[in-house]
Amino acid sequence: MILIAFCSSAATAPLYGKGTSSEHRFWRGVHFWLDRETTAQTLIQTLPRLASAGVNVLVLEVNYSFEFQSHPELRNRHFITRATAHELAAAARRSGIRLIPEFNCLGHQSFGGRIGPLLRVHPEFNEAPSLTLTNTNVYCLEWCPQAPGLNEIVFSLIDEMGDAFEADAFHVGMDEVYLVGSGECPHCREKNPAELYAAQVNTLHAHIVGLKKWQMLMWADRVIGPKFQGYSRYDNPSNDLSAAIDLIPRDIVQCDWHYELKTNYPSVPYLAGKGFRVWPAGFLPLAAAEAFSDFSRQQTGELVIGWLATTWNETSISDAPDWPPIKEILPRWREPEK
Repeated sequence: MILIAFCSSAATAPLYGKGTSSEHRFWRGVHFWLDRETTAQTLIQTLPRLASAGVNVLVLEVNYSFEFQSHPELRNRHFITRATAHELAAAARRSGIRLIPEFNCLGHQSFGGRIGPLLRVHPEFNEAPSLTLTNTNVYCLEWCPQAPGLNEIVFSLIDEMGDAFEADAFHVGMDEVYLVGSGECPHCREKNPAELYAAQVNTLHAHIVGLKKWQMLMWADRVIGPKFQGYSRYDNPSNDLSAAIDLIPRDIVQCDWHYELKTNYPSVPYLAGKGFRVWPAGFLPLAAAEAFSDFSRQQTGELVIGWLATTWNETSISDAPDWPPIKEILPRWREPEK
């Protein structure tokens, strides 16, 4: 049996954080990969220009590129030091920008043909150990959400990263999970994949929200499922985990990403109707991002909280303030003049 710590209440966590004034109705965010000292220093220098472009929140996907003290064996070769993380946090506060670090959980434990540090050091955590990166049907490896000893390690990494960035919110990823419950792992075999997924979300929530008192964010693609996806091979895999949406707390901010041009995006009102705060996230092409942004802005109520521009290295950090998906779309989410 998998224990599910289900929370049926509506979102109750604070909407705003240390770096974002409560005068702001909308989160105007940008997502960056931050994987080494040089990019962090470039970001520090670029923060005032990002603020001038309307940015008031940054999601910084760091993953294993951090100076972990509890588990130094899990650092990537290039990493951000604790001192630089504190420097970046102070600079962001001066620019009125809230920092939200991201550590991608469960999925994305391999990338670009390389196994990530956790599964490389702890192969016993691999959800599908018989698979290798040479298998053409493997997108990214995943950790087993039921593996003994896993959570203690993951919690220590999250704590170190969140504390160094002086964060009051944390993004746990959880996107593009395709292997969980696939039948190979002895801890997960014959268990419901959606319940396995929800159990991992709830375990993270109990630590991040319950213990650390931070806000928690995650990507929404796996909890909205094929009914509200199906736009590309990356957001409509064969394993439907959407039943997890009714098994997880409502105070998790759902980052709902869609990158294809459509006339409507029904996942936004669906998630809001379930009681979640929704942070729509777009990318390229620009026309698709504009369509998704415009659709999201037309939604009524307070649960659609703003816009998140994902960059995925299509722009450098120094050029980001003038990148069209940021420059053209974020100003549309400015609060009206009083």
